[in-house]
Parts: sequence; C-alpha cells; structure tokens
Amino acid sequence: MGLFDLFTRWPFIRQLQEKDSTALGDTAMSERSRQLEPRTARADKVVQSICPYCAVGCGQRVYVKDGRLLDIEGDEDSPISRGRLCPKGAATFQLVTGSHRLDTVLYRRPGAMQWERIPLHKALDMVAERVKQARDSTWESHNDQGETLNRTLGIAHLGGATLDNEENYLIKKLFTGGLGIVQVENQARI
Repeated sequence: MGLFDLFTRWPFIRQLQEKDSTALGDTAMSERSRQLEPRTARADKVVQSICPYCAVGCGQRVYVKDGRLLDIEGDEDSPISRGRLCPKGAATFQLVTGSHRLDTVLYRRPGAMQWERIPLHKALDMVAERVKQARDSTWESHNDQGETLNRTLGIAHLGGATLDNEENYLIKKLFTGGLGIVQVENQARI
C-alpha cells in the first residue's frame, strides 16, 4: 500500500475528492460503520408497552429476541408520546436489565440475631403466604345480625405520598375489592 492509498483512506481527503463539504455522506463512513445495524434489527418480536414511571403513559416498543430483552424505545404510534421518552423512560431498559438491580432481600428469622440473604422471589412468596394466612384467619363473612361483611380487620395498609393517584387507586381496588381489607389509609391524608 502506497502513501497515496493511505492518504485517500482519511475521511478528510475523501471529502475533498468527492466534494462532500458536510461529511454526512459516504465519506464519513468506515468499513466498521457500514456494517453497523441497530440492536432492534435482530429482534424476533416487538411488544407494545407503557412506560412505568409516571401517569403520562408514554408508549414504548419492547424488542425481544429468544425471550431476552434487546432494547426499549419510544412508540411512534402512541398518540400520547409519538415516539418520545423522557430520560427516565428512555432508561427503562436499564431498570429491567441493570446489574445494580437487587435480586435478594435481607431477612431475619423470628428470634434470630443475624440477617440472611434470600432470593427476591422467595421473599415475595413468603409475603403472599402471610397475607393469605392473615386474611383467612381473620375473615368476617357476616356480622351477628346476618348482614354480609366480606372483610378482614387483620390487615391494614398505610400508603406513602410517593405514589401517584393511579397507583393509589389500584392499591385501593386490590386491597378492598380483592382482599377485603377495609383499613386503607394514605400518609398524604394524615
């Protein structure tokens, strides 16, 4: 390879030769950049979703290959966001795949002095079992007069002010309608 061939490989020299003053065309490309393709091109399935962060409800497209997440982008067909996502919505991919995501919780058995790490799925199963047991053991179908109650007083919920209206609405529906919990309060009202 001669010196001239070496110089003609430089993008600036190619720009001059091809009179490409903006360097937006082929002169700006390298062999590597010509072969690049978006991650989403390899997806075997695209699923429409909604951003989980706020109440706006921006549309998202979730790209999946072999059951694994490839990327999450804004959905151009969404009438709400028209393909745009805020920085938090654009980072949803990291929410799901990030190495910083916790998959264990600390648990201290009754009477134990030390905490132990247990898998998140096991902790969720333990919570579900205890909620069901508390609900079943304190369930009131009818009162003394025979009136239908269908409630439990063995469980109460105190929500936090960091939840938005939609999340509080869903919690209220789940707890009162699904579980029969009538003692549902929110810190914002206290």
